[in-house]
Amino acid sequence: MGNTGSEKPVGKQIKVLQINAWHGATAVPGGFKGLLGIIEQIDPDIILLCETKHNNINVVTKLVDTLKILGKIYYGETSNGSASLMSKYPIESANACCASEVQGPMAKAYISIEGHTLAVYSAHLDYKHYECYLPRGYSGVSWKKIASPIDNADSILKANRLSERDESISAFVKDAKVEIEKGNLVLLGGDFNEPSHMDWQADTKDIRDHNGLVIHWDCSVMLSEMGMIDSYRQKFPDAVKYPGFTFPSANNAVPVDKLTWAPEADERDRIDFIYYYPNSAWSLSNVSIVGPEETIVRGKVKERDSEDSFIVPTGIWPTDHKANLATFMIERSMTSKK
Repeated sequence: MGNTGSEKPVGKQIKVLQINAWHGATAVPGGFKGLLGIIEQIDPDIILLCETKHNNINVVTKLVDTLKILGKIYYGETSNGSASLMSKYPIESANACCASEVQGPMAKAYISIEGHTLAVYSAHLDYKHYECYLPRGYSGVSWKKIASPIDNADSILKANRLSERDESISAFVKDAKVEIEKGNLVLLGGDFNEPSHMDWQADTKDIRDHNGLVIHWDCSVMLSEMGMIDSYRQKFPDAVKYPGFTFPSANNAVPVDKLTWAPEADERDRIDFIYYYPNSAWSLSNVSIVGPEETIVRGKVKERDSEDSFIVPTGIWPTDHKANLATFMIERSMTSKK
């Protein structure tokens, strides 16, 4: 029988929340309540978390137990590092992967939705050698002011590669290619502690203290080259109107000096991401930034000055980052019986 035009595609909408929990939701007074609140507000299907461990306690276990009391069932997976994930769908198997010699592993889990297997990766990449500060006149190692801003992209990238971020993403690329060959859907999210090359091109070189530079940051370049799609930039390719800043976020529960590391610069960047690998089984429906609309610029709270789409928390914001929400439509597999 032909399509009458009134039939709706069979599938399921999946909401993916990526968030940095900032010291296991302990850095902000009432942080755990705030983290719980944003999960209740958004009701995500998959949650990619980082900075989940603090004092050897993983906040994911507490979240799963508390949400269960509230009538919401989630399954949790933690790694030996600070990256974890949660899912409304049972986690079929999980393991830590993609560790470098120094940097801790990503959390990886397999989840089945609509007859498809999702290989889900949650990452928290190396925070050291945060060299997007060099053009802004700050060290990415000591986080102190330097004599003058660095205006050479090659030297900045050389310094940036002293981190373990590129090694972690190289390991991810190798691992994810195996999943893609199996036909699995691949999802990656986390705090990369590195900007995207798509946010440091000619259109932004003379704003945001980029110091006239175009920089092809390694991690985003490697992911783009393997075919991974940056969900925010897919929906909002204009990095001037839609910067999508995730760090530093304003937070009225925390003194401003605890939120900024370069207080005399415009240090705003998009360093938290949700990536996915294209497949005919799913499509990206929508993306939003989650968190306060205000940012921090030169050590002061700055009102929203972009066209970004925000989901503003109704309660305490638990972190110094903003979060990402991506909504996907996953079509039902022909082999699925449900």
